[in-house]
Amino acid sequence: MKLKVAVLGGGSWGCTVASLISSHSHATLWARKSSTVDEINTSHTNEKYLPGGQLRKKLIASSQLNEIVGESDLVVVGIPSHGFRQIIEQIKGDIRPWVPVVSLTKGLEPKTNFRMSQIIEEILPNHPVGVLSGPNLAREIIAGQAAATVLAMSQESALPQLQNVFQSAMFRVYTSTDVVGCELGGALKNVVAIAAGMGDGMSAGDNTKAGVITRGLAELTRLGVVMGGRPETFAGLAGMGDLIATCSSALSRNHAVGVELGKGRAIENIIDEMNMVAEGVKSCRVVVDLAEQYEIDMPIARAVYGVLHEGKTAKQALRTILRTDSGSEADPG
Repeated sequence: MKLKVAVLGGGSWGCTVASLISSHSHATLWARKSSTVDEINTSHTNEKYLPGGQLRKKLIASSQLNEIVGESDLVVVGIPSHGFRQIIEQIKGDIRPWVPVVSLTKGLEPKTNFRMSQIIEEILPNHPVGVLSGPNLAREIIAGQAAATVLAMSQESALPQLQNVFQSAMFRVYTSTDVVGCELGGALKNVVAIAAGMGDGMSAGDNTKAGVITRGLAELTRLGVVMGGRPETFAGLAGMGDLIATCSSALSRNHAVGVELGKGRAIENIIDEMNMVAEGVKSCRVVVDLAEQYEIDMPIARAVYGVLHEGKTAKQALRTILRTDSGSEADPG
C-alpha cells in the first residue's frame, strides 16, 4: 500500500525530497505561496529555488496545510529553523496519532538551542521522530545525479518502511538510530562551511581549506559526542560527508556566504541578496552558546561568530584560526 506523505516547505530541499518520494508514494507538497503551488502543479518546476530543475509530474502541491497533514501517513518537514516551531504548532491539531514526523532541516533553534527533533517531541509527543541528513545538494539531486543520505530514528522498527519511502535508484538511504549525531552533524557543519568559504573568498588556497575542514570536523565531533551523538556518525555521511560537500560546493549557501564575507562584504548585504536561508548564519550563535555550556573548545566556530556578530573581518577570523595553539592531533582540544 502506498503511503500518503505530506512534505512541508516549498524551498529547494523540500521540493527535491517531495519529488523523490512521489516516484513510489502519494506525495503532496505544502507551500505558503499560491504562485509556487500553481507553478509546481502546472509546469512541474520551482524556478526560484531550483532553476532549470524538473519535478516529477506525480507530485502535487497544495496551500491547504491542515488538510494535507490530516490525510497523511507520514509528515516530512523542510521548514527553516526560525519558522519550524510555528509550523509544528499549526499542525498539532490535525496530524493523526502515531504518524511519524521526519525533519529535513539542518539548523538549531535560537533561544532554546533545540534541535528540530526536540521541537517535534515537545509539541507532538508520542509521534515517532526522524531526521534525514547527509551530503545532499538539492540542485544536483533534482538533476538526477547520484547521492546518499542517512535516515535516523530512535525507533529502529520503523526504519525499513520509511527508508523505502525516501530511497530511489539514484538516492541511496542508509539508516541509523543516532538521531542526535545525525542532526548535530547537519547543523554544525554549516558554521564550518562559512569558515571554508571565507578562506576561498580570500584565495587562501586548498591547503587552508583542507585544514579548516578537518579541524572543523574535530570541533563538531567534540561537541556532538558530548551532547550524546556517536563518534562514528560524525565520520559518516551525516558528518564528514555533509561537511565536505557543504565546504566545497559552489551550490552550498553557507559556503557562498563565507565567500562573500571573505571578499569583505557585510553580512547584512549578503543576506539581503539571498532568496534562500543559510542556516549557518542563524546557528552560529547557538553553536557558540553550546560550546560554552559544554566547555568545548571550538576556535573555528568562535571565529565565524566574531565575523557574523562582533564586527570582525574575515581576514581577522582566518588569522585567529591559524594562530590557535596546536598540540597533538589526537588531543580532545
